[in-house]
Amino acid sequence: MALNSVGNMKTLRALTIALLAAGAFGAASAQGVRAEVGKPLQQASEFLKAGKAKEALAKVREADAVGGKTPAEQLTIDRMKAAAAQRAGDLPTAIAALEAIHGKASGAEAGQVAEQLASAYAQQKNNAKANEWLSKAIASGNNGASVKQLQSYLQSSSGDYAAIARDAGAAVAAAEQAGRRAEESDLLRLADAQQRTGNLNGYVASLEKLLLHYPKKDYWSAYLSRLPRKPGFSERFALDVLRLRLASGTLTKTEDFMEMAQLSMQAGLPSEALRVADQAYKAGVMGTGAEAGRHARLRDLATKEQGEAKTKLAGQATEAESFKEGDGLVKVGAAYVALGEADKGIELIQKGLAKGNLKRPEDAKLRLGLAQLQSPKSKAAGVQTLRTVKGADGSAEIARLWLILGGA
Repeated sequence: MALNSVGNMKTLRALTIALLAAGAFGAASAQGVRAEVGKPLQQASEFLKAGKAKEALAKVREADAVGGKTPAEQLTIDRMKAAAAQRAGDLPTAIAALEAIHGKASGAEAGQVAEQLASAYAQQKNNAKANEWLSKAIASGNNGASVKQLQSYLQSSSGDYAAIARDAGAAVAAAEQAGRRAEESDLLRLADAQQRTGNLNGYVASLEKLLLHYPKKDYWSAYLSRLPRKPGFSERFALDVLRLRLASGTLTKTEDFMEMAQLSMQAGLPSEALRVADQAYKAGVMGTGAEAGRHARLRDLATKEQGEAKTKLAGQATEAESFKEGDGLVKVGAAYVALGEADKGIELIQKGLAKGNLKRPEDAKLRLGLAQLQSPKSKAAGVQTLRTVKGADGSAEIARLWLILGGA
């Protein structure tokens, strides 16, 4: 999934027209303009307001033909000419007028005019000149959202995604160092550039920041679809990823619900499998079509094994108490949590952690934190537990994602 925030040329053209016209209308009413110059300029302004750009440009040329113009009159003419020419689609005339204006401008105005020139050259597909004027705009202190959009467009059209990643990454880092959340547009540009340059770890990290600051379904879907393919991510967390997809509202396909129910059964959690199946039936994504019989068999099996599990768990817990390792207690505790007995499950998982000799201690902490989140009296403790989960094989990512999903 490409996450591309680069604006198209229609957006850039509309932006430039708005900027030019706003400045031109003000200039037309400037003081110190003689009647023979001011009258056709005022008529040009009215034509522009009426959407008659060619007629406006003709009136501007009428004003420009007046002899003995003062510098102030010429500047007013150039400003109106730039706006009218831009709206009329006469880019060469607009560019010539803008360059004349820039030669007399300074400070903030110089930066704005340079941006307008960059946009006009971009519309001509002259990226070299567009980049030249964009650099002048930035050097003049104009580094607003529209400049960033144009910069992104130019980089994208040149295929220089390494430059996009560098610039967007710098913007994200600057915001973070200042204690601010990064702009969504910068994170999107960075994620898109990282994806296009094959930087999968960077792409996933940028998506995680989007989830943290701008939690939208599209970002959850993009992140969770990529997470299992992240280098070093263990396959044993496949069920955890599906749980996150279900909780984030991004689990929608029949085959995904079936996979989650089947993985829950394989993990010895028929209660979870039954809940997943029931939810899928309620949503109408299971129980219909050619596979309806298969769906029913899975649901019936989950129902049967759930009933048996309730009678077996007490014995399994007693047996696990005798083990040297704490893994058995953690597994039985997780099964109790799936049954809806979170407090009982927390107690057993904590005993397993205390017993030690765990094959995967970080996994056990993850199970404890998730169990605590399901108990009203242990939610705060669950947040703290999940924050301590480490590991480079997926446990830490799963813990962080549940914290993000819970707004912690």
